[in-house]
Amino acid sequence: KLRGTDPVASLDLSEKGLGPASAIVIASLIAGNAVLTNLNLKGNQLCGIDNYCEGTYSAAGITALAEALKFNGVLTSLNVGGNYLGPTGATAVAEALRGNEVLTELNISNNEIGSEGAAAIGEALRGNKVLTELNI
Repeated sequence: KLRGTDPVASLDLSEKGLGPASAIVIASLIAGNAVLTNLNLKGNQLCGIDNYCEGTYSAAGITALAEALKFNGVLTSLNVGGNYLGPTGATAVAEALRGNEVLTELNISNNEIGSEGAAAIGEALRGNKVLTELNI
């Protein structure tokens, strides 16, 4: 569906147990997707950490998703809440906010982003003129 063979405007992949490798695949597909406007990745393990704080942290998946956001021109809503992104993941998302001109809604709640991640998001928002809804 992300490749456009069966185009959808909204895709809910929440709580599917998706890890960093899945995030990298999703990122490669949304970078050039011209249809998808709403992507829900809530409650996965995009950085390798599960709900019990077990696993091995890797920012590779969220970094790939953040990079894809810089090039995607249609995605307006992204939910990555509950993925234990940590400060490193939040900083990657912040960098994407600087270059993205279409994302209007972002849910990054329940991710243990800490003060470093929150500061990165806050700083990125200074130059972002389109994000209207942010859930931290």
